[in-house]
Amino acid sequence: MARRTKAQERQDAERLTAAIAPSLRIFQPPKDQTVSDWAEDNRHLSPETSAEPGPWRTSRTPYLKEPMDAVTDPKVRKIVMAAGSQCGKSELELNTIGRIIDQDPGSVLYIHPSIVDARKFSRLRVGPMIRDSKAIKAKVTDIRSKDSGNTILQKSFPGGMLTMTGSSGAAALSSTPSRYAIGDEIDRWADDADGEGDPMELVEARQITFYNWLSMLVSSPTIKGHSKIEDAFYTGTQERWSHQCPECGAFHHLEFNDIKFEHEVVKRKGRQYFKITNIGWACPSCGAFSSESAIKKQPAKWIAHNPDAYNEGIRSFWLSGLYSPWLTWERIIRKFLEAGNNPLKLQPVFNTMLGELWEDRGEMADEDTLMARREEYAAELPDGVLVLTCGVDTQDDRLEYEVVGHGHYGEKWGIKKGFIAGRPDTPEVWERLDDVVDHVYRFKPAAGAAQGVGLTISVTFVDSGGHYTQDVYKACRARVHKKVFAIKGKGGDGIPYVAPASQVKIVDNGAVVGKCWLYTLGVDAGKADIMNAVRVQEKGARYYHFPRDIEEMVRGYDYNYFSGLLSEKLTITRTRRGDQWQWVKLPGHNRNEALDCRNYANAGFKMMDPDLDAVERRLRGTSVPVPAPSQAQQHTPPANKKRRRDLDDMYDDF
Repeated sequence: MARRTKAQERQDAERLTAAIAPSLRIFQPPKDQTVSDWAEDNRHLSPETSAEPGPWRTSRTPYLKEPMDAVTDPKVRKIVMAAGSQCGKSELELNTIGRIIDQDPGSVLYIHPSIVDARKFSRLRVGPMIRDSKAIKAKVTDIRSKDSGNTILQKSFPGGMLTMTGSSGAAALSSTPSRYAIGDEIDRWADDADGEGDPMELVEARQITFYNWLSMLVSSPTIKGHSKIEDAFYTGTQERWSHQCPECGAFHHLEFNDIKFEHEVVKRKGRQYFKITNIGWACPSCGAFSSESAIKKQPAKWIAHNPDAYNEGIRSFWLSGLYSPWLTWERIIRKFLEAGNNPLKLQPVFNTMLGELWEDRGEMADEDTLMARREEYAAELPDGVLVLTCGVDTQDDRLEYEVVGHGHYGEKWGIKKGFIAGRPDTPEVWERLDDVVDHVYRFKPAAGAAQGVGLTISVTFVDSGGHYTQDVYKACRARVHKKVFAIKGKGGDGIPYVAPASQVKIVDNGAVVGKCWLYTLGVDAGKADIMNAVRVQEKGARYYHFPRDIEEMVRGYDYNYFSGLLSEKLTITRTRRGDQWQWVKLPGHNRNEALDCRNYANAGFKMMDPDLDAVERRLRGTSVPVPAPSQAQQHTPPANKKRRRDLDDMYDDF
């Protein structure tokens, strides 16, 4: 065999080096370069997809820097971004993909709401990015090449592959192991992927084998309580982009409620236009008014409201569309005014333009409004209260109750809202309810008096629905002398709010052990009355008062209470019998006990139908004839009549 020359050996070595060099590059560690740095050096915005084509500049959207750089933080495993449509959240995804292809390759699963969305995004966004960014163009073979291994939905590159699919495609979600997973517009995802379960869970299962896995979830929010991005946000650090007030220096994130403006309607050629002036932001801390241009020049930063989630590897960000450099406040306000009271037009303004959750309340009051109008009572009972009732809602692990004060012309006062932990089949729970029912609630003392006049609860209505019906019956029978009655709510149009009581059997271990008085309530009528009353703005007839906590007394009227009170809305629902009006829970309001408790307390007062003029004279010490027994007293079982108290005993002048 002829001996090879040194020149030939050198040529063989060069050919071998050239052959294995691409493979060796795969095993090189990624550059110590963040996604924002990579984008500054390599990303070129394409003219057909960007309003500002050319080199990427993070300074144009400074709020994207930290979400992008979280990708290379070794402690972070999940990144969540909720934002409007004009904030650049798609660029966050694209820059991340570009850096993965160029610096830290691996399998990438890019999930869109549907396969149609995936194809469109690939053609309009991913393809142009690869074409116009030199650093990755050489690594992703042209789709037109026969041996490229690339299609519209798959892009191969050294060390990995980008696979794009829809959220309902179970085959792609469950059969593709992926180090990286990027979910786009997850609020529009399917709830079930071809009958195989939640798409998110299928994706997470494909990442288990990777020690260095990373997921990114991005979306505009939709309906409060039904938003996947909202749920994901609250599992993370809950960071909001906040700017500094030019006057007081406090940092706040922008909310549409804090944007103030003036407008007038102008008609031209039969069409209506809005002339908008004096647009600005009012600082929640000091009330200073600042223009849009001034605010967007102020120092800004991400402020985490749940920083401990960083230790769990989850960073979550929420960005208001009011920060978008391509969306003016005037344009948002105009769209808002043009939408009027049409929820179908208002929802896109809040979700897409503002990046805020939507909650359709119609003309209902909201939690913030009722929270803001809470007042400090001068005593446990404020002036104007003449009768007290209590409504009790029964749950498997507790009783929830509200004590309500009633005055002339439907004016009502919340006195105390609370709960008693424990199963309703235990005596301790009912003994603690006795403490609420037997308590003497007092007015402010008169001059020179040691203590004020007191009232006790006249009637207590206890919900008997659920898993402890017989236990409620037994507890109410034992307390009939305290005017504690079981009730059963019945929904539907035309059912009277309160019907006369009937007797029902109490069954224990299959044997009848007695009877109990049961009131049937038309709860729909009561809910309508409550929702109408909370809209009354002036104190007086039909106005609802709510107390503010003070150091000496926690009354329980917090945000959760108002969320529960306003948890339902009257809506037309399609049924087998045709379209019917029904009370349904609003999205995001899982608890409605506060509404039920108020409904039962109001029904107790309705059942009593007391002579309030006579009650008021009695409270003032005027001698008046004893009122006739109430409906509740007339229904007291004969065995307990000797223990019955009339209204004289209910109003305790200690």
